[in-house]
Amino acid sequence: MFTGSLVAIVTPMTADGSLDWSAWDRLLDFHRAEGSNGIVVAGTTGESPALTLDEIAELTRRAVARCGGTMPVIVGTGTNSTAETIARTRALSRAGVDGVMIVTPYYNKPPQDGMIRHFQAAADVSAVPVILYNVPGRTAVDLLPTTVARLAEHPRIVALKEATPSLDRARELLAACPAGFAVLSGDDATAIEWIGVGGHGVISVTANVAPRQMQAACAAAMRGDLDAARRVDESLQGLHRALFVESSPIPVKWAVAQRGLIGPGIRAPLIELNVRHHETVRRAMHAAGISTEESTP
Repeated sequence: MFTGSLVAIVTPMTADGSLDWSAWDRLLDFHRAEGSNGIVVAGTTGESPALTLDEIAELTRRAVARCGGTMPVIVGTGTNSTAETIARTRALSRAGVDGVMIVTPYYNKPPQDGMIRHFQAAADVSAVPVILYNVPGRTAVDLLPTTVARLAEHPRIVALKEATPSLDRARELLAACPAGFAVLSGDDATAIEWIGVGGHGVISVTANVAPRQMQAACAAAMRGDLDAARRVDESLQGLHRALFVESSPIPVKWAVAQRGLIGPGIRAPLIELNVRHHETVRRAMHAAGISTEESTP
């Protein structure tokens, strides 16, 4: 179920930081039309730390209503509190979604056994499959492959988003985890190579801006045509880099706004992309064949 190019979708906001529901509907329609293989609501790219539970629930409800049955809808339910993660997972997993994604507990820096208990407790109450999310650059904790393998024994823990670029880590995870457990890249720049060594896809930032190209590259890689996948990905490499010139999702929200899909709003403490980076991101979009003057679909 969780394969290919899944978009870690941005959350549209108005200038004052409130949620822009018309833009949300437009964005969902855009990804459905462009062929994204799934949508991840309220991930890091969706500004999950700054969203309320009520907001996440409404984003999820609308995504399920608009996209359910046409592509998987996944919602982020992880926090650095096990009790809160359990509560969110119990509630949101019953909102019609196809899966939940749970990030490693950030800031607390729990040991590996603590993370095992955390994820197992959340998975125990989930009504749908669980995707683990390891992003050590943000959380200051690393979910090790041996730990992932132990967690993969839980019947509802079925996949991992691994936001590290190391192909050695990919190979280690694939060797440690059972057949059928999906190992997804969380690093756009190396995602095609991850698929090339056996990975199952990517949960992508770049797919917010170039969903059709990301889907095409992943599809080619997954059918074993790495040459074709790399040709598509080569045009995206500048974009992969440019979308991290400042803390994500600052650059990607600016880029999606340049496509006319959302407004410029972003929620504090994040701020709009510094003007000195505008041309860098714009050039990367053009190199990927994306017009910054494109109108909404």
